[in-house]
Amino acid sequence: MANIFEAGFKEFARLRKQQNIDSKTVLEGSQRAMRVALTRETDRLERSLPFLATVGSTSPYVGLFGTVWGIMNSFRALGNVKQATLAMVAPGIAEALVATAMGLFAAIPAVIGYNRYATDLERLVSRYETFIDEFSSILQRQAHK
Repeated sequence: MANIFEAGFKEFARLRKQQNIDSKTVLEGSQRAMRVALTRETDRLERSLPFLATVGSTSPYVGLFGTVWGIMNSFRALGNVKQATLAMVAPGIAEALVATAMGLFAAIPAVIGYNRYATDLERLVSRYETFIDEFSSILQRQAHK
């Protein structure tokens, strides 16, 4: 919020010092500076969201791929024996399911983190926009003095 305040206040002070500029132009310039600062701040805060989204969406598939690969190897090994038993298949399948568990272990916290961070970011941007409106009102009163 400090960056938004600073951008708006500096632009207000800079434009107010200039001759032949009406208060409407001063306010529009200040609001524009605050909107630019808001966009920069939002971009900075959103940088990690794509990583969380990628981990959350691809990890289950990586785990599934590992599971399929492991089960495929277990069945391939069964093809080399004359009589298959559960004791021969179970360790390979259990090992293959570890890949699914690891995929879910990575995906679930990533999705929770993404949703939490995205929601918090949305609230924060809303607060920033409210601040811009409130600060613009203060600047408007000052511009007409």
